[in-house]
Amino acid sequence: MDVRLVDRPDTFAELLQELAGAPIIAIDTEAASFHRYHDRIYLIQVSTPTQTAVIDPLGVDSLKPIGELLADPGIEKVFHDADYDLRLFDREFGFHARSMFDTRIAAQFLGEPGVGLGALLQKYFAVTADKRFQRADWSARPLSDAMLDYAAGDTNHLCQLRDILRDQLTAKGRLNWVEEEFVLLENTRWTGSTDEPAIGYLRLKGAKALDRRSLALLRELFVWREGVASKLDRAGFRVAGNEVLFELAQRPPRTAEALGRVKGVGRDTLDRRGGDILAAIERGLAVPDDLLPKVDRPPRRVIDLEYEARLESLKKARNAIAQRFDLAPGVLCPNGTLEAIAHVVPDSIERLSEIREIRKWQVREFGSDLLNAVSAGSPSA
Repeated sequence: MDVRLVDRPDTFAELLQELAGAPIIAIDTEAASFHRYHDRIYLIQVSTPTQTAVIDPLGVDSLKPIGELLADPGIEKVFHDADYDLRLFDREFGFHARSMFDTRIAAQFLGEPGVGLGALLQKYFAVTADKRFQRADWSARPLSDAMLDYAAGDTNHLCQLRDILRDQLTAKGRLNWVEEEFVLLENTRWTGSTDEPAIGYLRLKGAKALDRRSLALLRELFVWREGVASKLDRAGFRVAGNEVLFELAQRPPRTAEALGRVKGVGRDTLDRRGGDILAAIERGLAVPDDLLPKVDRPPRRVIDLEYEARLESLKKARNAIAQRFDLAPGVLCPNGTLEAIAHVVPDSIERLSEIREIRKWQVREFGSDLLNAVSAGSPSA
């Protein structure tokens, strides 16, 4: 593949002129969360039906024209699994997209056995992606030709794939289903964690099972790690893995010699950061007993037997409908939607339509089935 790298203001301006008249553009991004602490967009791939280019945001003056392109309702933007790309565009630049087609969503509503981009490219174009670059460091410069080829491959076939899937959706009478889903994508915003390190440690898997002293130690070690990772712009686990933090929190060493014997603490870490790690441990050990952190347990949920009966009835009906449409139940109607219906207990199509979680196409296609399920699951039924 002859990949066009756009990494200068003048070549970026030329590309924008060429894209100006395109009715459809495929878009993808590459970030580097596996390598960097501060995740950001390091590449933007764009394709029309006739050309593909890879834009290096580090080499152009401003990406404002990309934001204008995304927002232009006259240009259809094709993504595969747009959610994370849209969240990154929102967080980093405040860009929001309109007029989208998501090939992953389309594939889900066609009941494709594999909805990942790799599976779809293999099925429809006999293209096999090079898995070497699935966790590549896209923040590194210069990028190799092989990495650029891989990045370009994410959009090179998307416009054609959109046409294939759209035709199949039309044939099945499901195009308006996905079009409603695509409109909802326009509201996608960044909702990533904004936890301060002082409370973010509670989100680590296994943290809530620790005793209170170990929890205090884990907090101090986590704050230390996040500070270093942020300063170096390096993924946290590359400073110290979670398993190392848990080992130190549960069996805290007090000397450099003991720290050096901990699995996962290498010589470089010991030499450069051993003193800071031991200081974090001492801070955790110095926390008074009455100030030790504790996990707030949510109140025990009161079981509503009538609600549970309605939900079970709805799930049974949903599963039968999904089988009829040959779709995964969670694609046809997620559990969250069924839970909302079970709470509201609608008694008419109009009331069902007012529930925020439900789609218009769901009401249209099987709304009466859902109402019957609510009624069947009610004690008076």
